[in-house]
Amino acid sequence: MNKIYYLKTCDTCKKILKQINNLEQFELQDIKTDPLTASQLAEMYQHTNSYEALFNKRAQLYKQRNLKDQQLTEQDYKDLLLEHYTFLGRPVVFFKDELFVGNAAKTINNMLEKVNF
Repeated sequence: MNKIYYLKTCDTCKKILKQINNLEQFELQDIKTDPLTASQLAEMYQHTNSYEALFNKRAQLYKQRNLKDQQLTEQDYKDLLLEHYTFLGRPVVFFKDELFVGNAAKTINNMLEKVNF
């Protein structure tokens, strides 16, 4: 199933979603109103083998809690991702058998090349 985890209030997510030609081919999940489940996170982990790769280090909570000054383990990243939606790098796009995480230009360009075939 093609799916996008995003934040409805995020301007960057909105901009990226507008660039997808056939958005109806995706199930959309607003992670603020419909939080990420442990099984969904596990599915993402299968593609990255890293919770840190799914983590948003630019999140306000990350800065407020001074998490950059701590030695976080994979379990810490997992727990934080399940604790609060803001820690997930957005958007997360599942397309066919691929996973694209975050809004880096290279990631978005690669994703758009695949989904806008």
